[in-house]
Amino acid sequence: MAIRRMAGAATQMVPAGAWDLAFAAVPQRYRPAQPGDKMHKLARVVAFDQPDQLYHRLLSQWGEPEQVMLRGSEPLGPFGDPSIPRDIPNFTQRMQYLDTVTYLPDDILVKVDRATMAVALEGRVPLLDHRVVEYAWSLPLAAKVQGNTGKMLLRKVLSRYVPDKLVERPKMGFGVPIGDWLRGPLRDWAETLLAPKRLAQEGLFNPKPIETLWRQHQAGANNWQ
Repeated sequence: MAIRRMAGAATQMVPAGAWDLAFAAVPQRYRPAQPGDKMHKLARVVAFDQPDQLYHRLLSQWGEPEQVMLRGSEPLGPFGDPSIPRDIPNFTQRMQYLDTVTYLPDDILVKVDRATMAVALEGRVPLLDHRVVEYAWSLPLAAKVQGNTGKMLLRKVLSRYVPDKLVERPKMGFGVPIGDWLRGPLRDWAETLLAPKRLAQEGLFNPKPIETLWRQHQAGANNWQ
């Protein structure tokens, strides 16, 4: 545990931009997107020895939300429900369930709905039809995940209709460059909103940790977008 903590602290001492430069030498197919951010995120979770704790921290924007929200505390929600580990003892299946009831409706679908419905498209209903979901949950885990490869059935179906080179390739995600904007055109706007004096007057947030992260972000030490 102590060694992992020291390794995590050492990793975070290297600015995210420096990690990006280091990974530039890695072939594109093996290089993760935003490697610097991922290295720092990994460094923040290596000290956890329980998989559920690690998974919860990976999904959290703030590790200790009560430190930033005055008189606040984090509701346990599904992550603190003791019946879930009892009913779903397999950790991978438990992550799938928790994603289904938290990350999917609260994050992914929100973004998809805003993007598609703005132009009158419906992009999610077919895969979320309750019959598809029920059938997927009835399948053994090996039919869905094998080693480090997921979406096994979808890959097999797609291979009937499109070339393998379009299916068997790394995930190609994308992100909005909010971090760069907050150091550039949005900096003055954000600094006004996050000014310690303003936060203290509003009485909702503890200004100190916010000011610390803002300075780290502007220095390029971490991406706290």
